[in-house]
Amino acid sequence: MQKVYSVGQINQYIKNMFTQDFLLSRVSVRGEVSNCKYHSSGHIYFSLKDAAGTIACVMFAGARKGLAFRLSDGQQVVVDGSVSVYERDGRYQLYANRIRQDGAGVLYERFLALKQELEEMGMFAPEYKKPIPKYVRRLGVVTASTGAAVRDIITISRRRSPGIQIILYPAQVQGEGAAESVAEGLRVLDAQNVDVIIVGRGGGSIEDLWAFNEEIVARAIFACETPVISAVGHETDTTIADFVADLRAPTPSAAAELAVADAGLMCQQLLDAQADFGRLLRQRIGEQRERIERCRMRLRYASPQQRIRDQRQRAADLDGMLRRSIRDSLRDRQGEMALYIERLRGLSPLEKLAQGYACVTDGAGKRISSVAQVQAGDRLQAYVADGRITAEVLQIEKMG
Repeated sequence: MQKVYSVGQINQYIKNMFTQDFLLSRVSVRGEVSNCKYHSSGHIYFSLKDAAGTIACVMFAGARKGLAFRLSDGQQVVVDGSVSVYERDGRYQLYANRIRQDGAGVLYERFLALKQELEEMGMFAPEYKKPIPKYVRRLGVVTASTGAAVRDIITISRRRSPGIQIILYPAQVQGEGAAESVAEGLRVLDAQNVDVIIVGRGGGSIEDLWAFNEEIVARAIFACETPVISAVGHETDTTIADFVADLRAPTPSAAAELAVADAGLMCQQLLDAQADFGRLLRQRIGEQRERIERCRMRLRYASPQQRIRDQRQRAADLDGMLRRSIRDSLRDRQGEMALYIERLRGLSPLEKLAQGYACVTDGAGKRISSVAQVQAGDRLQAYVADGRITAEVLQIEKMG
């Protein structure tokens, strides 16, 4: 009777066959990526396909550290790994240990590797970037002597600054020996006392631009004492030279605009600045005139002569006030004096004498106010209003 096997036994048997096959344990497969999915666990599930078929693939999270780019549909890649069976589903798949891009992808991996190496060495660090001079008189250009790039740089530079001096080093920018030619051009122009160097070329494929991804060019740019502007390809192209250069321009035309100041614009700015300065100067002169006038008025009111006049006027006013006060006071005192005089007049002996009374004194001048003070025969003096009478007491008669 024929033996019957379970599904799991068959799958396990097939897996053992795959495991024992030396070819399938270490295999490299080229194809196009499709159905690529990044799982939340970190695993990558995708398929490789070509014109003849498709194979399922998986890269576990632990193997992703060797992946230098993000995997996506449509990429041409070479996958290194092993082919085995997933027993649960009964299907075989390629377990990827390493994935590298094919063709241009290989160059891209080299690009990423060199970029990481140079970045770790500090060649991209901002502190090493030199400022681009604001006004350039001598411009160095490292590029092919023919082509749109050099024409655009020369045309734009001379349009912006007609008096600029352009020194061209006709470098080879593509093919074997291009990187060495570009590096030599940088060294030559760096010794020519130019103000800034533009290095670059027009657009192309990654292979066409590869000279600007070589380490020799990167080191030549980094070693330049002269500021370097990188202008390689189109705006979307990025090379190692762009990272090392002091400034990256998206195109050679843009590099010329960044390097060379616009003389027409500078003239207009100077005219605007002159007009602004004139307005500011007139404004400041007006302000200073007003300030001088205010100072003159303050000096006029605060001058010693004016202060003397003011003090004289104040003294005159005070003198008038004092005189009026004295007059008023004298008038008041005169009125009071008249009252006192009248009162004194009423009490004055002379006034009494004028009314017929007399003042009698003894020989010693002592006033006699009582008959007890005299005796018969005493000589007395009687003062009347108009003179003195000497009398002798003949008789004393006491009244009352």
